[in-house]
Amino acid sequence: MTDKPVALVTGSSSGIGEAVVRRLSAAGMRVAVNSARSAEAGRKLAESLPDALYVQADISEEPDARRLVATAVEHFGRLDVLVNNAGTTRRIPHADLTAVTPEIWREILDVNLIGTWQTTVAAVPHLTETAGTVVNISSIAGSRPAGSSIPYAVSKAAIEHLTRLLAGVLGPRVRVNAVAPGLIETPWTRDFTDIAEHVRQTTPLRRVGLPEDVAEAVLAMAGAAYTTGTVQLVDGGAHLI
Repeated sequence: MTDKPVALVTGSSSGIGEAVVRRLSAAGMRVAVNSARSAEAGRKLAESLPDALYVQADISEEPDARRLVATAVEHFGRLDVLVNNAGTTRRIPHADLTAVTPEIWREILDVNLIGTWQTTVAAVPHLTETAGTVVNISSIAGSRPAGSSIPYAVSKAAIEHLTRLLAGVLGPRVRVNAVAPGLIETPWTRDFTDIAEHVRQTTPLRRVGLPEDVAEAVLAMAGAAYTTGTVQLVDGGAHLI
């Protein structure tokens, strides 16, 4: 059995997740692709890569999260990198408090926070064996009063604190870091034209980010052997304005 490292990337059939899968594969890793839906896209992505597996699973459901990790480990024989990318949101103006129902809160937190927790807990025993690493995908909205909705921003703030807490308890065998993108061109953000123009006009790098920008940061965090408990911004300098 090959000893090439294995990466599992949740929510990876398109957008940032797809770019991360492609970048980790190009770096020589075997990769597990995942989505809750979009099964056809996920399978096509896995089939296009040299050593990849697709697993359909909804990480907001604990049995699915455990099955996802178990299937990847059974197939590849190990797990070295977990990228918690799966997420969801609703675009709701922050001032529209009544539009944010308890159901919306639960929907967003169930995937973004609880799903990340459940997948990580399932992966920890395997990551401990390989001295592996977790990379959580946060957002600039996790540290600023921004984002597509208040529940989304709160979920990302929680992810960043979860990153620090887990880094403290899982060291020295497992490192835990996060990458926090600004506005990235994905199918989700296609309609964010007003925000995109603001980013182009005001941020130091004068452009909206690409999924590949985030993928490079994920690869760097995965290989940063003396780094844990950090949140790496990938925002074109938006935090400076």
